[in-house]
Amino acid sequence: MLDFTKIAGHIPAISQHLRKEALASRQRIEKAQILQQQGITQQEILIDKLETWRDRLIFAAATPVEPLDSCINIPSVAYKHSVFATDGSQISPSHHEIAYCYLINIGRVMLHYGQSLHPLLDSLPEVFYQEQDLYVSKQWGIRLEEWMGYRRTVSEAQILADMACQWVLPPGNHQDVPNLAMVDGSLIYWFLDGLPLEAREQILPSILAAWEQLRATKIPLMGYISASRSTEGINFLRLQTCPYDHPNCVIHCGHLTDKYPCQTVSPLRDATFWSHCLQPGQRSPLYRSNLRILELYEESQKVYFCYVNVGSEIARIEVPQWLAEDSQLFNQSLSIMLAQVHKGYGYPVALAESHNQAVVRGSDRARFFALLEQQLVRVGLKNVGTSYKEARKRGSIA
Repeated sequence: MLDFTKIAGHIPAISQHLRKEALASRQRIEKAQILQQQGITQQEILIDKLETWRDRLIFAAATPVEPLDSCINIPSVAYKHSVFATDGSQISPSHHEIAYCYLINIGRVMLHYGQSLHPLLDSLPEVFYQEQDLYVSKQWGIRLEEWMGYRRTVSEAQILADMACQWVLPPGNHQDVPNLAMVDGSLIYWFLDGLPLEAREQILPSILAAWEQLRATKIPLMGYISASRSTEGINFLRLQTCPYDHPNCVIHCGHLTDKYPCQTVSPLRDATFWSHCLQPGQRSPLYRSNLRILELYEESQKVYFCYVNVGSEIARIEVPQWLAEDSQLFNQSLSIMLAQVHKGYGYPVALAESHNQAVVRGSDRARFFALLEQQLVRVGLKNVGTSYKEARKRGSIA
């Protein structure tokens, strides 16, 4: 039990610290706004520097593809439109349970507006119990719980593409209705960077194939990131504050262990900066992400992003390159996204509902293993039950 009488003595110090941080953050924002205004006149020069010295930088900086000070109004959404979304959850394996297996549950949502059509809200569960499912990741030193997360990401992408394409293409035949496929989180899969090649080959190609399925059907794909901590956009301004003629970080600053000379506004985040620039319903300029992991993606699937003031927060929006290059479809997608946030009172309703469909509660887990126990007894297996440790935890008197 938490002793609040002992915590109370720390609260004044915490509040003082946060007040100082708020003041320092405001000063960093003002400095970043000055750098942005200065950078507008030399944006092309800074982009050339980034392209020339990108492999020698020790920080990740995105390339702006629109003027740095762009604050663009998002158009109104079309009356008729459809939204597709998936999210996943799982039951992790345990040696203390009746059987060593795991379950992945993918929530599916398809919402239609202005069409007098019923929505789709359900989930697709899949149980993994065979040896290759349980022990394949051991050869790469990957924990099974991590591998489950990677497999879940693949399933989310595949089910999203299948659901959307079956609706849009014949026999669904809804090509003329604006639509949007949404995922919760980034389209940049950071975890791939640390995976062995063989493990990566079992994950990324399947995801990219699902994305290609959406692109071929011209269904826009969008990643919605709430409370983004990224600094890719702000890092572009570091090229301007570099004290050297050539931003070769490896040579000039590779020996430094403290703050680098170009970090004049660190640790300011992109979302914090744009919260002081954008009005509700506006977006920032588009950026092209230059993260190394994107070298594994197809050219048309490289990730672009912008920041949008959705009213409740500054959200980071990520889209594949092919969508970013189609300005009409991109603007249409942003309008659908913004309408989803308004309908969901601050968060896209399709993403919230797909999460609700996917989530596996404690009672669901208990029913799953109870169902499995009944089946094992039915086929004649004996001594079926949980370990003494698990049974004791469930029957605790505490």
